[in-house]
Amino acid sequence: MSQIKYSEEHEWVQVDDDGIASIGITDFAQAQLGDLVYIELPEEGQDIQKGESISVIESVKAASELYAPVNGTIVEVNHALDDEPELVNQNAMSTWFIKVKLTDIAELDDLMDETAYQACIAE
Repeated sequence: MSQIKYSEEHEWVQVDDDGIASIGITDFAQAQLGDLVYIELPEEGQDIQKGESISVIESVKAASELYAPVNGTIVEVNHALDDEPELVNQNAMSTWFIKVKLTDIAELDDLMDETAYQACIAE
């Protein structure tokens, strides 16, 4: 597995050896949201554009959105989250929402590494 990259909207992206990116929300994001009660997931086969809203995340505190940190096509959706959104609260950094076939792997260079993300959330 490659290193994890982060977006300013608190999504994480990790690309495996076959170029498929797993995408989820960071521990910081789930802590801000509180207990998750519902996640509206996108459809497999859907093309996503960087920056667009692709999922709605509802918690006891608020509703938020998952924004696409990259361009690509959704190849898999984590349907376990349909019944157990709290899995994200239990371990956000290992609970992916979607897997995406990237349009251009070079887009990952636009995202933050761990050090830059920690600086971002410390502000």
